[in-house]
This record gives sequence, structure tokens and C-alpha cells, in this order.
Amino acid sequence: MSMKKKFAALGIAAILATVSLTGCGSKKEEASNSPAPSKPAATESASAPASETTDNAVKLSGDFEIQYFVGGYGDKWWKQVIADFKAANPDLNIKESAGPKINEQMKPRWIGGTPPDFVYIDGPELFNRQMVEDGQLLDLTDWISTATNADGEKIIDLMAQAPQQYDGGKIYDIPLVLNAWGIFWDKKLFADKGWEEPKDWASFLATSEKVKADGITPFIHTGKYPYYILRSLLYPAVVSANNNDINIIKDMSESKVEAFNNPALLAGLNQIVELRDKGFIDKASVQINHTDSQMLFLQHKDAFIPNGLWLPNEMSKDVPAGFDFGFIPSVTQAAGGKVIANTSTATVGIAAKAKNPEAAKAFLAFMFSKAQASQFAELSGAPSNIKGDISSSNAPNFVKDAAKFLTDSNTVVIPFFAFNQDVENAMYDATVALTISKITPEEWIKRVSDVAKKVSK
Repeated sequence: MSMKKKFAALGIAAILATVSLTGCGSKKEEASNSPAPSKPAATESASAPASETTDNAVKLSGDFEIQYFVGGYGDKWWKQVIADFKAANPDLNIKESAGPKINEQMKPRWIGGTPPDFVYIDGPELFNRQMVEDGQLLDLTDWISTATNADGEKIIDLMAQAPQQYDGGKIYDIPLVLNAWGIFWDKKLFADKGWEEPKDWASFLATSEKVKADGITPFIHTGKYPYYILRSLLYPAVVSANNNDINIIKDMSESKVEAFNNPALLAGLNQIVELRDKGFIDKASVQINHTDSQMLFLQHKDAFIPNGLWLPNEMSKDVPAGFDFGFIPSVTQAAGGKVIANTSTATVGIAAKAKNPEAAKAFLAFMFSKAQASQFAELSGAPSNIKGDISSSNAPNFVKDAAKFLTDSNTVVIPFFAFNQDVENAMYDATVALTISKITPEEWIKRVSDVAKKVSK
């Protein structure tokens, strides 16, 4: 996964419908509270390489190019879905442009006006909103309103996460992956030690005491990239302290100074201080990167780690035999309180200058079948954006665990909100300083609110 902003399970529509809405799944997510872009020109190719068959089905042919980034989710699912689509469309010549550096390699083509037909918007160098503002993505508003998948079901009705709307309601990219931040542990280790798996803040602290007494550090995070602890621990804590109202995070993302002076933020920061003062945070966290912190976690040097659902797949080559990932979206809630799930997404789109837009639309529809959604969970170790019960699938246990939380009506879901970069950087620096006792929670708030005040002028 890219080391910018990263990021579940099938069937979370019931929760996410109530909100408007990279480690290594997605490096960035563009939020709807960003300034509205100017309307891009979305022009389809006039030479559509498709023809009508006798049964009125579109017969796809010609060349069709797909660009996809290979990061924490791997490429197993992409290889399989493309093979399945090719089998269904034997006259189509499909080209895969893929790899961990594919976005950088393809950038000249996007700039030069010769992009691939279809793109997975994840990894470095690709930014949803910027692509929209630059007129690089096809307007899918009308198409998605009636499009059906291979099962004949309306795609828009199957989505757990609704597509983001730009420029007064226009849709240019479709959420494919849904992810959640949270806290991981090894179920096998906990069972062997007789430790209780966390359900809330009290049980998390109680288990951490036992972990520490056993000579293991309870908690490690990646101090080099502080958004891991912010998104997995602080944001859920703040929402819990704000009577489960997610708008405080939205207001913070909009640099509203009053949001940073909300007592709920102080309460959340004090929970980090409690971990710090109890000696639960690994001192290596201050400068360590994501892969090193994850390796220490896998080696049982640390019992808990804040991360996203891409973690097991990203570290698949290093996971010890028998390691069984446990996961909960939040531990900061009071006993009996609601779980807070902080989510992220990665999307797909069609190039405005696609040479074969019909094939691209057909592929997009093909991807959003329930069978492909289940296959995505199994092969990528991550959740798809399609409703469905995966309890009987071969998806990893931690994805099924996430699904149980995310389909629970008591779960509060935080959609992704993009922060001003200066404010976010101030939060990162202040959070690292807080975890090593350099500053107090009050000083954290002053540092960040001062920056918010400056950028909001």
C-alpha cells in the first residue's frame, strides 16, 4: 500500500446509508466536504467497438485496457475477475496495465490524453477529486442510476457506500473497496494466554495490564505515520465522547476552530495519555514505520496494533503459522457503548477519453455482482462495497469479524473526511509529541487549533 492515506465487510449498507458519505489499501480518499470542482468535460468515444447480437445483448470486441494498482490488496482478485470477464467476452482483447508503480508509469498517458479505458483509483499519484477536476473521468451519473450487474440487480441499490457526488450531484467514480480502521490482535495468542479479547475501553485496559505483566508490550503504532493511531483510536474516541455524533470529525476536517475546543476531543486525547502513562505504548512507536511496527506485532513483541483491514494481506508473507487475526473497529467506547467504525474506500472509474467505454461499463457492471464481491473478500482479504452475507464464504475470519460489527445496527460509522493538509500535519506532529510526554492534551489542542484558525481565515 502507498504510504499516503490508506484504507469491512460486505453488507454494511444499512449502516452507511445513514451517513453521507495507505500501510496500503488506498493512499488517499477525497471527501465530499472539499470545495466543489468545476464541471469536467466527459466525452465518450464515438467509435464504440460493440455490436448488437440477435438477442439484443451487446457483443463486446476490440481492445480494452485496465489500469490497476497492486498494493496491500494484491492482484489475485484482479487476475480472476479479468479472466472471468474475458471468458464471458471472448472477442474482447484485454490488456492489463498493473503493478505497484503503475500509476506513476501511466501518468504521462493521462496527461497526454491517451489513458486506459478503466482505472482503479488507489495508490500513489491518483487522486479522485483531482481527476474529476481535470476532466479525466467519464460522467457516470445517468449510467449508474439504471445500470444492472450480471445478476440483473441495480448496482446502485447494492452498494454499501454510495458514490461520492461532485459538482451538484455528478458521479464520476464508484466505490469498489470498503475498509475500516481498528485494533488487531492474535486470537490464538490470547486464547493460549487466557486473555480477554477487548470489547470496550475497560476490557482493553484490563487485558493490557495482563499483557504487560506477561512481559509483552500491549500497544504499538507507527509514529512515522501518525494517522494510524488517529484514525483507529483518536477519532473513534472523540465520536464516543461526543455522544456518538460524527459531525465533530467533519467539523474538524473543515478546520472549524470550535470543533477543536470541544470537550470530546480533550476526552479522546486523554485516553491516549492513559495508555501512555500506564506504560502500554511501545517506545519504538515514536519513529517506526508501518511495516516495522507490523512485524513487531506479528512477532508478539506487542499485543495490539491500530491498523486497517489490509494489514493481514499486506504482511501475508510474514504471518507466522497459526496466527489468527482478531479485529474490532474501536476499543475506546465505554462498557455497553456503541462501536465506532472509521471507514475508508477505494474507487474505480472510466476515462473520459476511453477508446472502449462500452467495455469499461460492462466490466464495471460485471465486477459488482454478489459472486465477485464474495470472491473479492476471499482473494484480497478485504471487503467489497457490495451488500451480502459472507459468513459462509472462504473470506478470512477477520473480514467476517469486521462484517459482524459493520452490519450491527448499533455501530456508528465515520465516513472519510479530508482534512486541510496543514491542519493534518499539525495533528500528526502533536500526536507523536503527546505519546512521548512532550506535550499535554491541552497543548495538543492549542497547537492544532492555532493552525486551524490560520487556514480558516
